[in-house]
Amino acid sequence: MIHNFIVCLNAVIPLVLYLVVGMLVRKYSVLTEKDVRKFNKMVFAVFFPALMFENLYSADISEAFDGRLILFACLFVLAVCGITWGIVVRMDIPDRTRGAMIQAVYRSNFILMGLPVAENIYGKGCVSVTAALIMFVVPLYNFLAVIVLEYFRGGRANLKSVLKKILTNPIILGAVAAILALALNISVPSAVNKTISGMCDATTPIAMILLGASFNKSSVHAGKKNLTICVLARLVIVPAIGLGLAAMLGVRDVALVSLIAMMAAPPAVSSYTMAEAMDSDGELAGNAVIFATPLSCVTIFLWLFLFKSLGMF
Repeated sequence: MIHNFIVCLNAVIPLVLYLVVGMLVRKYSVLTEKDVRKFNKMVFAVFFPALMFENLYSADISEAFDGRLILFACLFVLAVCGITWGIVVRMDIPDRTRGAMIQAVYRSNFILMGLPVAENIYGKGCVSVTAALIMFVVPLYNFLAVIVLEYFRGGRANLKSVLKKILTNPIILGAVAAILALALNISVPSAVNKTISGMCDATTPIAMILLGASFNKSSVHAGKKNLTICVLARLVIVPAIGLGLAAMLGVRDVALVSLIAMMAAPPAVSSYTMAEAMDSDGELAGNAVIFATPLSCVTIFLWLFLFKSLGMF
């Protein structure tokens, strides 16, 4: 029991400390809000692609792509999005709030939380399954977000534009580059590989510190009921259903840890950006990220501890 507790605690404590450092960075004006936005763009465009490349390039590709796991995860995301859609249209709230709520419930911060949690438990180089899952789930998140937000602002989603955004997503490009390198048997020079590895080591600390620096408690004004629903659904209800199903289907080890990170993670940071850009309820989207992120460190620990105690990883 104590061993299980320590393993799970070690998986989330570093993430909590990075968030705290980020909050202190913001509190003492080491970075401005504008600086945080700029650095976030850099992390998304440069560091995350490097992280995806290394995790897939260094993997046994036949083991990395678990077709049944990927299918289960994608079907679950579609189901959560569809069920949440059916619920919010029956609520007495504006359409722009409906779109933001759906996105907050189905779209988790899998990119930022997935690999760090898995690596903290299994070690670097042993989480290619998680990286492969990210490659499929994140584009689905983006695709659904455009459809949901466009629908609830009264527009029509442009399929060509959506596909272009997915195919040019830096994270997807990093994954595709790794797959091509493996398929064509291209050997990455050691100097380049060392550079990529160094960038990967820096990705999680930088990204989590920036997330902590983006917190702004003063942004909470109205909509507390809707915010509570989003956070509760994202951190408790969705993972309870999804992980329960996964456990019954026999998902274990790194695959289960990957699903815990996917299903129990807070709303994606980019959900706020998209909500603002597509005339949705940006305040609700932003507050869902702000409140759910620190709480998720507690709930992810509890989910990990539960399944570790049951001997499932």
